[in-house]
Amino acid sequence: MPAEEAGPGEIKLFGKWSFRGIEVRDPGLKRYICLKPVYWPHSMGRHEHRRFGKAEVNIVERFINQLMRPGHNTGKKTKAIKAVRNAFEIIHLMTGENPIQILVRAVENAAPCEDTTRIAYGGIVYHVSVDISPQRRVDLALRHLAEGARQAAFRSLRSLEECIAEELILASKGDMRSHAVQKRHEMERIAEASR
Repeated sequence: MPAEEAGPGEIKLFGKWSFRGIEVRDPGLKRYICLKPVYWPHSMGRHEHRRFGKAEVNIVERFINQLMRPGHNTGKKTKAIKAVRNAFEIIHLMTGENPIQILVRAVENAAPCEDTTRIAYGGIVYHVSVDISPQRRVDLALRHLAEGARQAAFRSLRSLEECIAEELILASKGDMRSHAVQKRHEMERIAEASR
């Protein structure tokens, strides 16, 4: 549902984007993509000391936390929030859809299902294909989406906001030009080869 159609008194992200009507198609990820309505995606790390606490943190805030990753931007959450807010405006202008729905689609399309692990038998190391838990699937998807946006913006004329918007739109369509979708297919291809 577009932000304009939301009812009065409803909690909307940044006062604009409604959480109502947003669906998670992937049944495995439904429990781990939190769509609890928030005005401002900043929970002050209240989830940190509880097991599986991050599953209760809004998906937009988790994406913002991933954007703060590398050394120079560590801890600059306000800067990351502003970048995502502007990126959401760009997404809405380009697609006409609710940007939260685009983010959810991007996470679903970028979440890998299989990976490889190392098993050692008597000094010989084998790579064996394993299924990934739903929590880790969401973690990897968010990390790869943020990584793709950062890499596109690095030494580029385009702003970080434009790169975030482009990465999310491409990933939501399952487009192979998206860094996160490429990483998913690469991980699954390697896992399939080591079955």
